[in-house]
Amino acid sequence: GGGKSRNRGEESAKVQITYVQQPNPLTPSRMIERMGLRVNDNSSVLFHAAKNGIPIFCPALTDGSVGDMMFFHSYRKPPGIVLDIARDLRRLNEMAMAANNTGMIILGGGVVKHHICNANLMRNGADFSVFVNTACDFDGSDAGAKPDEAISWGKIKMDAEPVKVYGDASFIFPLLVAETFAILSRNTSNNDA
Repeated sequence: GGGKSRNRGEESAKVQITYVQQPNPLTPSRMIERMGLRVNDNSSVLFHAAKNGIPIFCPALTDGSVGDMMFFHSYRKPPGIVLDIARDLRRLNEMAMAANNTGMIILGGGVVKHHICNANLMRNGADFSVFVNTACDFDGSDAGAKPDEAISWGKIKMDAEPVKVYGDASFIFPLLVAETFAILSRNTSNNDA
């Protein structure tokens, strides 16, 4: 045909990246820290983490109710809440790279599992690793991947002895923690005798 040729650039949507200048942009981990301090509830994990200076990283903070609230807040006063996820990524990776040893206890899978494993990739692998989830590896999902896959990428060290527990993390993890404290208690009792 004798039709006009079109420029592909005109047909495709233009992507524009806007950098919002703020004196000290908030990161997801700092937002979680603020939530923990403000909840002021002794039964809250976020409260104790914030009180003790333990960062909680959440690469998918916008997935769920918190994300909904951020969306609604964006209509009150533009630009709304602006979070610097790249700064959190850098902070987590630098913590992993600076550590003498790292261990991963990953409950579930998906974004969180990948995020933590990738931070350990930056330091040539975690020294210790426990994965707890119900996912199987037959479908090729990240959640279902066995520790061998993480070793092949350098996310877990070659000489590590990783463990994968197939089960519901909300049931299995409390049992693991309880047994850990039971062992410590037995060892302390034996040393006192």
